[in-house]
Amino acid sequence: INTSNQILCQGEYMEIGLLRQKVKEFIENKNNDMDMPQKVLLKDLPFLGSVMATKNHVISLQSDRGTQYERYIQVQNEIVAAYNELRDEFSLANFKKHYDELDEDRQKVVRAVYPQKISEAEPRTYGGTK
Repeated sequence: INTSNQILCQGEYMEIGLLRQKVKEFIENKNNDMDMPQKVLLKDLPFLGSVMATKNHVISLQSDRGTQYERYIQVQNEIVAAYNELRDEFSLANFKKHYDELDEDRQKVVRAVYPQKISEAEPRTYGGTK
């Protein structure tokens, strides 16, 4: 997030309303795109057996020192919402229940498929002051 509160995602400027879907696409990598996190076979998951998932993805959140705190929180919330939606969608598809309705053991399995990996780097100064 730059000093003008613009979001740069994978080299492209993006509106906040599109960020959640972009994050979901990155984490999920449905088509196993080579420019996204590699899908691996997660074996011996309780209740499910084996599942393909992107195990080694990380979402990196970096801001400029001039970024408004409100904007930073908006972006952070969209990233967390992307994980929540993926977990809920997976839960419905595999357990026929929403994630928050699952028992702890099943929630743990869903978190193994979609672990929340967010790296929040120290703010930097990229350009002028605001």
